[in-house]
Amino acid sequence: MCYCTRSYIFGRRVCFIFTNHARKSSTPLSGKPRRFAAQRTELGRWQLLYSHSTMASEAKKAKVAVREGILFGMGNPLLDISAPADQAFLEKYGLKANDAILAEEKHQPMYQDMVDNLKVEYIAGGATQNSIRVAQWLLQVPHATTFFGSIGKDKFGEVLKNAGEHDGVQVNYHYDEEKPTGTCAVVITDNNRSLCANLAAANCYKKEHLDKNMELVKKADLCYIGGFFLTVSPESILAVAQSCAEDNRTFALNLSAPFLCQFFKEPMMKAMPYVDILFGNETEAKTFATEQKFGTEDLVEIGKKIAELEKVNKERKRMVVITQGTDDTIIIQDGKVEHFPVVKLDPSKILDTNAAGDAFVGGFLSQLVQGQPLKDCVRCGNYAASTVIQHSGCTYPAKPDFQ
Repeated sequence: MCYCTRSYIFGRRVCFIFTNHARKSSTPLSGKPRRFAAQRTELGRWQLLYSHSTMASEAKKAKVAVREGILFGMGNPLLDISAPADQAFLEKYGLKANDAILAEEKHQPMYQDMVDNLKVEYIAGGATQNSIRVAQWLLQVPHATTFFGSIGKDKFGEVLKNAGEHDGVQVNYHYDEEKPTGTCAVVITDNNRSLCANLAAANCYKKEHLDKNMELVKKADLCYIGGFFLTVSPESILAVAQSCAEDNRTFALNLSAPFLCQFFKEPMMKAMPYVDILFGNETEAKTFATEQKFGTEDLVEIGKKIAELEKVNKERKRMVVITQGTDDTIIIQDGKVEHFPVVKLDPSKILDTNAAGDAFVGGFLSQLVQGQPLKDCVRCGNYAASTVIQHSGCTYPAKPDFQ
């Protein structure tokens, strides 16, 4: 039912969830077993909170109604230029299979080379945008999800906007007047993919756009941002994270790529105290541990240490989720460890693993915002990933059949 690839860049990643929850299969929106209590927020909507006395089995019964704007995402919207190629093409531009990098000057001719000489497809992409689109597909309520990012005023930007709106996402883009819409070369060799992103307009997001539209952020029960956005607007990440902490809403972050743990660790660690849920894969986890001088490469110990890092909102225990490709997804809750096996898909059915990680996150979050048990969040993440890898890019059937 599932296949989860390793962490991807620019918006494609797998789940790395460790968590600090006290119970084994409790509702993952909260850090401890709690009883639901309804409280009217300043926005005039009912928000579900938990009291500490309820057993996990009670929390499991309570399902949050899906509504408009329940899930918010912010990241780099990119148009994927995807094509199958051979090893020689990778070597020509210094690319590696199953890698993800930002484009340098030497990569600029590659995009036209792909268009001229390879069989290309244009697919709406960007890690966080992929996750939000998948979540929207699973939630099946118009505008249940909202996405912010920056694009150019051009044809590729219209493609991205139309794709999001067609899926039911409430897209709210910042439009850059000078830069073109960002693109990402997706070079597929066998069942591997190499990503090379030219951020362009995606790198020009302005916090002023966020400030003008903050009501959409506050409307969400859960806000999710991929780590790639640390290279674009760390001040916007902090603003969203702080808003969630102030209103006791859930903030989720993705490590996204090893280089972010290495070279953007300062903005990452500024956001970390506000993180309620951290996603990542085993490579990112180990890189993070090295940079933070944890002194261990054991994933369980790394997860525990991440969960115990300083946290602003004491009402929630931090959850950390780690995926390991086709190996078990590890979930650490308050020092307790759970392993969720990945049911392997027949390799003959795998078409494109490019967005598997993004799909896992989208599936996971689609159940999390509904208050579903952690095991169902992982199960839906696996379902979404296994579905997407049987299609080209981050695409899927018209309707989900997840039960």
